[in-house]
Amino acid sequence: MRRSMTVLLAVAATAALSTGCGSGDGDGDLTDDWPTLPAAAAFTPAAGVCQAGDATDVVTLEAYQPIDCAEPHRVETVHVGAFPARPAPPANDSADLRGAFADCDARASGYVGDDWRAGRLRLSVAVPSAVGWSSGSRWYRCDLAEVNSVEAAAVVVTRTGSLRDALKGPSPLRLGCQQTRGGRGGGVQTLVPVDCATRHDAEFVGVWRAPEGAYPTRQADWVPLYTGCRSVLSRYVGVPDDDELRFRSGVVVRPPGGGRWRAGDRGVRCYLWLSHRTVTGSLKGAGPAGLPVRTR
Repeated sequence: MRRSMTVLLAVAATAALSTGCGSGDGDGDLTDDWPTLPAAAAFTPAAGVCQAGDATDVVTLEAYQPIDCAEPHRVETVHVGAFPARPAPPANDSADLRGAFADCDARASGYVGDDWRAGRLRLSVAVPSAVGWSSGSRWYRCDLAEVNSVEAAAVVVTRTGSLRDALKGPSPLRLGCQQTRGGRGGGVQTLVPVDCATRHDAEFVGVWRAPEGAYPTRQADWVPLYTGCRSVLSRYVGVPDDDELRFRSGVVVRPPGGGRWRAGDRGVRCYLWLSHRTVTGSLKGAGPAGLPVRTR
């Protein structure tokens, strides 16, 4: 997972000095008339706000510019939680960070009204830097951003308006019908979103949650992901989850990257793939007639 290590330490500002000569109390001591400065305090970011600045891995206090989400922005903070007391910031593969991601995962999905992976969205968990941590910061920040694609090399886009309830109903953010672009060996290299009214050969069918375990690297490691996504496909279309399912449709799986996997992201995006034909319209609820068994 790409972690945003954030330096957000609030340092007490020096009290403004009045111009000209002050009257004092006439005791001749020029130091005892100034008020005591407040102690420095660890900064905690706000939730339910958007950020004016670009999404970056390291955010300084000066770059923390919360604004109304009606203004152009790139990041929206949906929740701020707290880590247990620890001497150092959590490592990428630590139980603390996985717990923070699980909390952010649930909070983000509740915020948008569906699994956030069902849309062109990216969830990030920002944590304090070592400097901020040593100053008392123990927060983690759950940030959502709109991306131009959920395929590799996706970039964050500037948007206006909050993402709250963005996936409760039909939405331009929601993943739907796709057209595949092939790579070597006849497989699927990329998925390109298209209007379901046009001819296409693939469709997003949902998210499968992988259990704890190592990131898939060998061919055998991918088998559970394909099996899980086939079950998601069968529920989406309304066909039996049996041995004949593979003759009805192929499946494309899109797990998170290795870093995100180790940090706790187990959500796998699943797509049906009609390698032998194209269709118009969605296959959601189409049943066996809409996704018949291939005879050849």
